[in-house]
Amino acid sequence: MAQPSPAAAVGTIEPATPPVDQPPPLSTAPQQLVAGLLGKADIRINGDRPWDMQLHDPAALERALAEGNLGLGEAYMAGAWDCDQLDGFFDRLLRAHLDREVHPARIAWHALQVRMFNRQSRTRAWQVGKAHYDLGNAFYEAMLDPLMAYSCGYWRNAGTLAAAQVAKLELICRKLGLQPGMRVLDIGCGWGSFMGYAAEHHGVQCIGVTVSKEQARYAQERYAGLPLEFRLQDYRELDEHALGGRVDRIVSVGMFEHVGHKNHRQYMEVAERCLGDDGLFLLHTIGKNERDSTPDRWIDKHIFPNGETPSIGQIGDAIDGLFIAEDVHNFGADYDRTLMAWHANFEAAWPRFAHDLGETFHRKWRYYLLSCAGAFRARELQLWQWVLSRNGVSGGYRRPE
Repeated sequence: MAQPSPAAAVGTIEPATPPVDQPPPLSTAPQQLVAGLLGKADIRINGDRPWDMQLHDPAALERALAEGNLGLGEAYMAGAWDCDQLDGFFDRLLRAHLDREVHPARIAWHALQVRMFNRQSRTRAWQVGKAHYDLGNAFYEAMLDPLMAYSCGYWRNAGTLAAAQVAKLELICRKLGLQPGMRVLDIGCGWGSFMGYAAEHHGVQCIGVTVSKEQARYAQERYAGLPLEFRLQDYRELDEHALGGRVDRIVSVGMFEHVGHKNHRQYMEVAERCLGDDGLFLLHTIGKNERDSTPDRWIDKHIFPNGETPSIGQIGDAIDGLFIAEDVHNFGADYDRTLMAWHANFEAAWPRFAHDLGETFHRKWRYYLLSCAGAFRARELQLWQWVLSRNGVSGGYRRPE
């Protein structure tokens, strides 16, 4: 497996420096200001609780004040601070809405770029595949469940990550009312977890598209022999002709976060022209609480280039006149548990990847998984499954449980 070098993975971040036993005192006004803000979230600097910040370099606080989460995250990657329970740290920080009290000028510039430019154009859409999903199939096999589902599991009656992912896939199949012989389009098929499950357990045929070469290669090899077609293709290239006729069902799991608000309407138009008159479309996506909030700069730079979670209103705008919203199901709290399970797998497998990826990547990935777990725990992020129809379900839609 070819792995990127640590420098390629994190840009120009300096290597982590060894912590010192006694950090210098918080002598500057910016440092004292950040310490005061953290106190509002019941987070102490150099406290003895697992969610407290252990500060090795007070300059980390000035970076956080100047650059928000980008500065805070990069300082963590560089070893300037630690925390025994990052998920708890971010749960408290976000519940106290401290992110709303820090407004660096660079965040305003980032917000302007998001508003003015299409960061998810056809050309740029392939960047996230190369930067994130092509990291290496062996790496993701170690972190994910056996089916390689890289999205929120459904934990209602599940006790393990594997069971939660199977429950999620089965829930999707039941919500779509899959029947043997149906043709299904999977927009953003990943490593093929849904397509493989639906074909094996519900007898359907599927076409899936992804912008990740590694995902397409893995899925083609794993599911050879099943009536599945995996394409390395942008969703905007899809239409009735490209699919050999309209499909009976469409599913999109964890891909809409890469579409961007400037393309939401086009995405829905693509889905509408591909779906049969009596078809159903299930959209599974992370969601944000505020329409005008700006994508996190650290996540954008280091994890998901050009990513942008939608608000419930933005999805409503995008489907206006194209689809009827039959059902909206929020189980965002389940993402906290999913991310914690991924983190446990990642840490257990880390010795296998440490030499190739390095400690800075280790800290980056830990920060990614645990900060996101804290965000879902604080209910700053949601997970929605929308069931959409073109013409309305006769007699009304009934959600299966």
